[in-house]
Amino acid sequence: MSFGATGVWARPAGWVGALHPAVRLILTVVAGAVAGLGQAPWGVWPLTLAGLVVMLALFGALPGWKAAFWRGWAFGAGYFGLTLHWIVNPFYVDAARDGWMAPFALVFMASGMALFWGLAFAVARATGRSYWRLVVFWTGVEVLRSLILTGFPWVLIGHVWMGTPLAQMAAWIGPHGLTLFALALAGAMVWCGLRVWLAGPVALVAAGWFLLDPGPAPEATADAPVIRLVQPNMPQHQKFDPDMVPVFYNRIMNLTAREGSPDLVVWPETALPWLLDQSDEVLMTASMQARGVPVVMGIQRREEGRYFNSMVLVDQNGQVTEKYDKYHLVPFGEYVPFGELAARFDIHGLASSEGGGFTAGTGPAMFHLPGIGAALPLICYEGIFAEEVNAMPERARVMLLVTNDAWFGQLAGPYQHLAQGQLRAIEQGIPMVRVANTGISALIDAEGRILGAVPLGEAGTLDVHLPPARTATFYSRLGDLPVIMLLLVMSGLFVAWRTRDSG
Repeated sequence: MSFGATGVWARPAGWVGALHPAVRLILTVVAGAVAGLGQAPWGVWPLTLAGLVVMLALFGALPGWKAAFWRGWAFGAGYFGLTLHWIVNPFYVDAARDGWMAPFALVFMASGMALFWGLAFAVARATGRSYWRLVVFWTGVEVLRSLILTGFPWVLIGHVWMGTPLAQMAAWIGPHGLTLFALALAGAMVWCGLRVWLAGPVALVAAGWFLLDPGPAPEATADAPVIRLVQPNMPQHQKFDPDMVPVFYNRIMNLTAREGSPDLVVWPETALPWLLDQSDEVLMTASMQARGVPVVMGIQRREEGRYFNSMVLVDQNGQVTEKYDKYHLVPFGEYVPFGELAARFDIHGLASSEGGGFTAGTGPAMFHLPGIGAALPLICYEGIFAEEVNAMPERARVMLLVTNDAWFGQLAGPYQHLAQGQLRAIEQGIPMVRVANTGISALIDAEGRILGAVPLGEAGTLDVHLPPARTATFYSRLGDLPVIMLLLVMSGLFVAWRTRDSG
């Protein structure tokens, strides 16, 4: 059997193989959880890289595709069980009604996401023993889970590079290219073993770290627009409490009216507890508090019996001049698949204030902000889909993302969501204004640097100069096409060259 050029992994493989199958499974789950510590908010990316190296190195010792499936699934279950632990929080917002589902949600989510990794291991092992096959198929299933069943590209392997200069590669290769890079780097380390050649991958990372580091952000120009981010900090379980509604209403208005001269004020997703058609007086008050400055806000609206999760631009007269409806809704959150049937069993979306859930909008749109230019509106979940952001109708001056991360509580979710906003900014070379109800609200420049932020769980405002956008990036022009084409070609070759020892 082959474990790389030196066979350095043969003895560890033998030790693992001698363990009881249940012990191997448990250790693999633990290894996956440790590898998950490379994701935000922990950011210990060497642990993720170490986990990938071990899994790739021991791959060739697996006796067949079934054993490979369970090894990949177990590693994924540990990884997703740790990184997606925040998924329980939405079920505790109304604990009396939904709390019992929280542990099941985590188990089903972690085990379901892990199926993709199990598939990669099984297909790679069914076609041979080379860990390079696993590199390609593992990257491929990360693409698949980003797309299948509306997609869930959260904690992709490539996200571990966020917070490092290597994340700047996303401007060329996007999120899946970052995943391929991480796995290929691990594969190169396996091939080198403990030999002198290991200096090659280490030198590659060091060089990239040095060459790609964008350095500190430059000083803002005097004529740069000033954006006011308003974070009211309304905990989800209190947001629609009749006793708390006036408290939060006064808070968001007072924050909007703070001293300063912004050119735009931005509120978070569903900033108001009323529907748009019930909010004429509120919109006028918001405009007055902003002293005539345009206000972007998230709000729910109703049209012909349908409900939309929307973002609107309100002018100096309190009139809505731009409107956008969220089109990529959260399954089982904002709507339930086969909702009419599910409603008969009293199953409704967690975030839906109406039994039937929300209706999807028509697709990407643009706001045109006075004195600023074209803006791409994004509502919460939509900011995690790189390919959809890449489909903006025209090149934006800024991305406006409003979100209600109160659903995530104060666990890892808000930090992971913020990191994905930074990644979108790098991919597009466009700054992002990110305003969250409970945090983290931030202004992110075109290199993914955070120029200012309101911390998680605090109420406050932030006035920040809008940094410039860069010229169109390679990724913004071609998207994921180059990486996907490479994966398809390599996958086809590996299947065609299926080796005889691939049992």
